[in-house]
Amino acid sequence: MNKHPVIIAGAGPVGMVAAADLVRQGIPVVVLEKNAQLSGESRASTFHPPTLDMLADLGFAEELIAQGLKAPTVQYCSSTDGVLGTFDFSAISDLVRHPFRLQAEQFKLTRIILDGLKDHPLFSIVFSCEVKSVTQTSDTVTLTVAVDGGEKAYECDWLIGADGANSIVRRDQDMEFEGFTWPERFLVMTTPVDFAALRPGVSSVSYVADPERWHFLLRIIGAWRVMMPVPAEVSDEEALSEGYVTSSIRRVVPTGVDAPITHTTLYRVHQRVAANFQKGRSFLAGDAAHINNPLGGMGMNGGIHDALNLTSKLGAVINGKDSESILADYDLQRRTVTMQAIQGDTIRNKKNLEAKDEADRARFRDDIRAAAADPERGRALLRRIAMLDSLDRAAALHVGAAE
Repeated sequence: MNKHPVIIAGAGPVGMVAAADLVRQGIPVVVLEKNAQLSGESRASTFHPPTLDMLADLGFAEELIAQGLKAPTVQYCSSTDGVLGTFDFSAISDLVRHPFRLQAEQFKLTRIILDGLKDHPLFSIVFSCEVKSVTQTSDTVTLTVAVDGGEKAYECDWLIGADGANSIVRRDQDMEFEGFTWPERFLVMTTPVDFAALRPGVSSVSYVADPERWHFLLRIIGAWRVMMPVPAEVSDEEALSEGYVTSSIRRVVPTGVDAPITHTTLYRVHQRVAANFQKGRSFLAGDAAHINNPLGGMGMNGGIHDALNLTSKLGAVINGKDSESILADYDLQRRTVTMQAIQGDTIRNKKNLEAKDEADRARFRDDIRAAAADPERGRALLRRIAMLDSLDRAAALHVGAAE
């Protein structure tokens, strides 16, 4: 049996970014993907400015940007007060090379990366290959996989579990996935309705607070996505029914305007973080390590940040430039900022949009207006929502450093 330096479970954006960075460092990588091909699901579609900088360093940003839609501003509103503040990413152009959000479905990135790596001698990918079990010793990780109608074993020095929220890498090694599930589900409706005409001045990313039923508008190429919560008492069947979907879109589109729905998704929303991101020679990244509500677009971006944090350290260890002790910083850095920033911010975003208490609504309204009126506060808000603060916080953490 050949022993591979690194195996990555999962060919989503996190796994493929990790593979690309390791290959860039001259390290052979095998990616195992349980599906027969790369996923075509839209799923995440927001890339934040520092993430685009990272992808540019790997050589993938230019093509991704060409396939996406630039969103130079983000907007916060309320149903009663209208626009509270519009924030332009140009205010942090001294901190990033790409001062905008990019709206591009995640499957575009994975295809771009695969096209770039498929002929590279250090890269290989095995489709229809599902990891079934993971065991490890002090110097080897062994994976049993289902492939070609039978079972096969793979061995590697290091394993990266980027295999999603139901990660077998995490579950088979008894790594707890702590957190909770929101009682509401989120309904996402894709429509060609021109919200720029309906709401002059609307940003391509627009959050609208409402105590009864908030909504979120996200512009993609040729369409808009409209997200709303669905109460716990509404069944999945009812929530996806034509009547319910029509009544939902009519909350934001006047009856006189045609509002076709081209795609509808209903999903449960979780806030969970693995108890640890490392176990011996295996690591978790992306949804395998943490899942959160999508308000703020931090899930996939956080996962890509996980991947590149890990591969920078793992590459240094494999290439003999650093000792294995540096790997402990990955868990400390990424798990800490996941708890503080990704989980904290997404939970706060949801609570701000749905706040029913007038004092809470006033606080949110006043905070946004104050940030819009003060360039320094506005810049601080942009640093936080662009995830620059979480990256800086992670870089400052080291195992054994003084508290």
